[in-house]
Amino acid sequence: MNKWGKLSLGMLLAVGLITGCGSNNNADTAATDSNNSTNSGAAGATTLILGTSADFPPYEFHKMIDGKDTIVGFDIDIAKEIAADMGATLEIKDLPFDSLLNELSSGRVDMVISGLSPTPERAEAVGLSDIYYKAEQAVVVREADKDKYATMESLVGAKIGVQTGSIQEEIAKDIEGAQLTSLGKISEIVLQLNSNRVDASIMEGPVAESFVKNVDGLVITDAKPPVEDDGYVIGVKKDNTELLDKVNATLDRLESEGKIDEFVAAASELAESE
Repeated sequence: MNKWGKLSLGMLLAVGLITGCGSNNNADTAATDSNNSTNSGAAGATTLILGTSADFPPYEFHKMIDGKDTIVGFDIDIAKEIAADMGATLEIKDLPFDSLLNELSSGRVDMVISGLSPTPERAEAVGLSDIYYKAEQAVVVREADKDKYATMESLVGAKIGVQTGSIQEEIAKDIEGAQLTSLGKISEIVLQLNSNRVDASIMEGPVAESFVKNVDGLVITDAKPPVEDDGYVIGVKKDNTELLDKVNATLDRLESEGKIDEFVAAASELAESE
């Protein structure tokens, strides 16, 4: 299997610039005519607007496909299935993770898929789907520090990089004396690690695996961050039960067909390919 190619610090910075552009440089899966598209919250919608933070391989990430910067990943595959079941065109907005729920509540996006954990606070703010995937958390460090940070206790007082507004940020806040650097993009956190500005990062397991395979000098330690194993959900605007029912119906179908595991495997392979 070919891989991305080991990313140098400079190359990673370029990736960060691409993925960090937020709403000013979105990559859509399909072109839509703004004169004909309608919000998917209403019946008969023709466009389903997805909000995501596309720096989270294999969930959602940027990839050059046929010479075009494209947002791909198994979350995106799920979103495409939801749109297809609705007879809608999928439009993707790449946004900072910590802005996604505000964009959802304001109606600027119809649903959010981005490794979203079903916390009580989020459940109060938006409608949450059934759980569609569960994964463990991981601690990523420089290779030389693998043994130094082999337990969660060893992270006491350490400088830890995490994604702003994420469940990993909440885990890090519970580490005694930890000095947090919270950033919007995982690629930015990796740059902090490579430049010795943070000692470690807590990441989603599959995301961590993707980065350590493709970035020189990073490893996953034996430390096991505590998790409640809540899994991941899709967010819709609060009280939009019509859309939520359609989302859950598609998730039920994909689960019964074994499609989600297929999507995860395919996206993981794509993340590692050149």
